[in-house]
Amino acid sequence: MRDAVGSFVGWPSDLIFPDAETPTRPTHKVGKGISRRIESVASQKEVPGRKLKSAAKDIPTTSGTKSQIMMRLEKMVDESDIMHGAIRSIDFDEGVFGAAHFEIIAKEDMQQLFEHDQLGITVIHTYIWYMYVTLMRGTELCNRFNFIAASRINATLITKNPTSVKNDLVDRFMAAGDITTPSLYFLPFNSGNGGHWVLVAMGLSRLIVYYLDSLSGDWSKYSSMKKTVDAAIIKFRSKKNYRNRKDITWVRVQCPQQNNSVDCRFFVLRFMRDIIALNRIDIPKMYFEEYKSYSRAHLDEMKDELCQFIVDQRII
Repeated sequence: MRDAVGSFVGWPSDLIFPDAETPTRPTHKVGKGISRRIESVASQKEVPGRKLKSAAKDIPTTSGTKSQIMMRLEKMVDESDIMHGAIRSIDFDEGVFGAAHFEIIAKEDMQQLFEHDQLGITVIHTYIWYMYVTLMRGTELCNRFNFIAASRINATLITKNPTSVKNDLVDRFMAAGDITTPSLYFLPFNSGNGGHWVLVAMGLSRLIVYYLDSLSGDWSKYSSMKKTVDAAIIKFRSKKNYRNRKDITWVRVQCPQQNNSVDCRFFVLRFMRDIIALNRIDIPKMYFEEYKSYSRAHLDEMKDELCQFIVDQRII
């Protein structure tokens, strides 16, 4: 780009976005790639109902095929320096995980999305960021739903240092402040070594933890995780001088089940999306009537949402 200053350079018409804002900070190199501070491209100060309605797009009718937005993003990636080893470093809103957070996106991450492969933590976190920006930011939902970074709390880290993980959980709880308003903390939990993912949703004020697993079984498979979560909730309530009037209740939610070996990550994200979109902090034991099962089209819808978000935020 620098060599082209002062000359006229042809630019593909499908990569011109007249409604997009210019980034508020100039780009600069990180290794071979570019680091950008990503800002919102539109005001998010809408009422929750309107934002949720606008986010509830029609489910694609042709499951398993690539949509126009995915093909557009795939072309952008193919024509970018990412295909030659470059990366993008993006800063998340601090409200997403309660503290400053950034992710590095590379070619492999984009291919996971395009090929419907097992999603890595970068893509998982980026979709969480999408949900925060699209559904929550600037509304009361920020007081009702909170995310915990999966890179800080997982089975591998618990095995190595459970006390440190417990303290990280307590710090995340403390970042949100008071618990008198009923809310949920979402923990996408990885069983270790790239294994199975489940969703743990914690209600601190009600002392209830929901466990959503797209495979059969319950939290007893991850006893160290349950022990760490329970200890963190008790320590947090002690620091806030809240009495534990009862034991912590764990609820195994009968949620949609996957039928292959790669979709657990998609299901965990979809669980969070449904709960936020429905604005429900009480998760029915038999899950929501609206989403008794997930088709491939439900998952394709999520991929399209993320592709559009990446294009709108000009991450590539």
